[in-house]
Amino acid sequence: MRPTLDEYFMNVAEVVATRSTCLRNCVGAVIVRDKRIISTGYNGAPRNLDHCLDIGCIRDHENIESGTMHEVCRAVHAEQNAIIQAALHGVSTRGATIYCTHQPCVLCAKMIINANIARVVFTHAYPDSRALEFFDEAGVEILQIDRRLITEMRARLEHAVGLSSTPRL
Repeated sequence: MRPTLDEYFMNVAEVVATRSTCLRNCVGAVIVRDKRIISTGYNGAPRNLDHCLDIGCIRDHENIESGTMHEVCRAVHAEQNAIIQAALHGVSTRGATIYCTHQPCVLCAKMIINANIARVVFTHAYPDSRALEFFDEAGVEILQIDRRLITEMRARLEHAVGLSSTPRL
């Protein structure tokens, strides 16, 4: 069975997440406009800074709970990196959809809103209800896809091409 466009681009976001250097959550984001990928991003340290994979996680060392104190983190979030990459290359995000492996936090929500991204699709929930409130208030469409749909689609694809021994994300 052919995946829907949402399933297809969410699967791409899952692959992008494999580049993450975060020790807590591997997050990927893909910005799509007119059925074309215009930018991708994953969470990791800013350019020329050491990655958490190499030096450890500040948030773990300080026992900071997920969804709180976002400023105490070396990583640039996946959504932020995708928006930054689009800006660096002069690509407009107006009216686009962003596919995220995880629900955006409130900081990313504000960036997504100001980047004029019209739709957010994600699989994993995140403990930040304010982000969802901001999206609603700004008129940004939100869709949470059941992760099982992505897993089932990947299994169908692997079976169809005879890659059943390929590791799943």
